Formats: sequence, C-alpha cells, structure tokens
Amino acid sequence: MNMLKTTVLMALLTGLMIAIGGAVAGESGAVIMCIISIGMNFFSYWFSDSMVLKMYDAKQVDANSAPQLYNLVAKLAQNANLPMPRVYIINSDVPNAFATGRNPEHAAVAVTTGIMNVLDYNEISGVLGHELAHVKHRDILISTIAASIAGVISMIANIAQWAAIFGTRSDDEDNGGIFGTLFTIIVAPLAAMLIQMAISRSREYDADKTGGEICGNPLYLASALEKIEYYAQHSAPLHDASPATAHMFIINPLENAKVALKGLFSTHPATSERIARLRQQAGNN
Repeated sequence: MNMLKTTVLMALLTGLMIAIGGAVAGESGAVIMCIISIGMNFFSYWFSDSMVLKMYDAKQVDANSAPQLYNLVAKLAQNANLPMPRVYIINSDVPNAFATGRNPEHAAVAVTTGIMNVLDYNEISGVLGHELAHVKHRDILISTIAASIAGVISMIANIAQWAAIFGTRSDDEDNGGIFGTLFTIIVAPLAAMLIQMAISRSREYDADKTGGEICGNPLYLASALEKIEYYAQHSAPLHDASPATAHMFIINPLENAKVALKGLFSTHPATSERIARLRQQAGNN
C-alpha cells in the first residue's frame, strides 16, 4: 500500500512541476519543465550518492579500519540478501545515520561517530537494518528525486515572485495571468513540499518494519530511535545538515531547529508512533 501511495505522490509531484511550466509559459513551458524533470531524474540517478557523502565529509572504511562496524554491515546485508554496500563514517558527536545510492549494487551506508558511542551493538544493528531496508526498497533514489523536483519548484516560485514584484512578466492570458502567477508563487511550492514530505514519511514506516526483520528484533531499532531522538532534540544539529538532505537520515538532524513542524510538515513520522509500531511488531513475532 505504501509503495502504491509513493507512486501516486511521485506522479503528482512531476505533474505539479509540469503544471508550473504551463502556468508560467503555456504549452512550451510545460514541455520545458517535463524535459527538466527527466534531466533531473537522470542526474539524481547517477550522482546523488557521491554528492551527499561529500557534503558530510564521510570517510569510507573497511574491515581493517573499522572491523566491528564493517562486519556488522556485512552480516546484516547477508540477512537482507543484499550486496555488500560501501561503509562510511561521519566525524560528528551527533548520533545519526543514512543510506544512499541509486540501487543495491551501488549503495552506501553512513553512520556518525556519535551513534557508535551512544548506541550498543544491538541498537546499531537496528539502525543499520533500517538503512539497509531503504536500500532494499530503493527508497533513496525515490526520495532524492522528490527532493530535487520540490527544490526546483521552490526555485521557480522565487523567480516568479521577483518577476511579479518588478513587473517583468506580462499578465496576459497566454502567460497564465494573475492566477498562474499566484499558483506558481504560493500554491505550487507548498503542495510540492507537502508531497515530498508525505513520500518521505511513507517510506520510513516500511523501512522500520523491514529493518526490524533484518536485525532480528524490532526492539533493537525501537531502543535506538528513542536514544537518537533524545540527542536530536537536546544537542546542536548535525554539522552541515540541510533541509534538502534531512529526509535521508533515520531521525531528522534538524529536529531541535524546528519550531513545531509536525504532521503534514514533517519529513519523518512521529518517533513515538514509529516506536509503538515496532513494539507491536515485536509482540506479534
């Protein structure tokens, strides 16, 4: 059900981008935005993993440099019937983790030094199981494309806003008029943000469930989420964390920077709800 929901939301997001092109510049604008959407998807497919790893200065490790972490990832990847992903460590005291890569054959998992200091072995296995579940479900590519499209829509909205302020657009019917301008500036970016966040939330629940299966005990992940949530709320945000990549992490790294972004305006489901579902899952096993 969540995959069907994600597919529908992705289609809505792409359709919204094309609609903006039509509102700004008629049929030619819609065609241009469709081409841009295809180009962005292609770029995200090939380069999103290397970009985000470089953004957080993640360092690749192996069985010699980080044997316990590397061997745990190898064990869990085998449990999940996945190829061995690349393993990275981010030098940060803030406990968090994410997965990236366009497909299971080109995947990578990254953890902070903080998560290895705060969580025990079982809890780390729960976190890594969650990240490998994202790899198994191919969530990383879906979320990256969604974030890229939403980002372009917001950028176009900003351009349209300044164009309207300085009167550089005509208000004739062919260019969408005042209604097209209002749609581009106000409605479209808000709708894009809500759709992107809905996609992110729907994938988290599935990754939690599968992650609990991969690590062997959903309670390992539940305990890990509880600890990571605490640190996310009571410590400084992860260095270089940005809204554009917040959806990738197991817990939003900007948690304590939010005012009260809940429900529709959150990249992640409520941690309490995630923990409750994991405990129910453990009780059903």
